[in-house]
Amino acid sequence: QVQLVESGGGLVQAGGSLRLSCAASGRTFSIYAMAWFRQAPGKEREFVAAVSSSGVTTYYADSVKGRFTISRDNAKNTVTLQMNSLKPEDTAVYYCSAPRTTGWGIDFIWRRTYDYWGQGTQVTVSS
Repeated sequence: QVQLVESGGGLVQAGGSLRLSCAASGRTFSIYAMAWFRQAPGKEREFVAAVSSSGVTTYYADSVKGRFTISRDNAKNTVTLQMNSLKPEDTAVYYCSAPRTTGWGIDFIWRRTYDYWGQGTQVTVSS
């Protein structure tokens, strides 16, 4: 059973930074891509960033490109989202996610690709 546990959310002022972490267990972590999604109140869950199994290749939503960085540590089974220059519109619950299958490509920006989800961590950015 795949388990994903996020940590690191909180309240920060606009322009500040937060670092989210996700600890994965239940299968061989290093052969699967990983991703972060977020969901603001009253909105659909949206893609934020994804990283390939090796950590070499990434995708980002246009809204976070240049401000957020996704990375992974396959030795520690963790994936991290470093968020800088935060804006009030970044306020949301952030979810770590993992796909059922291995592979990589443009499909990994879509919610339908992911089958496993963490419980979410709240990020609130005040203006």
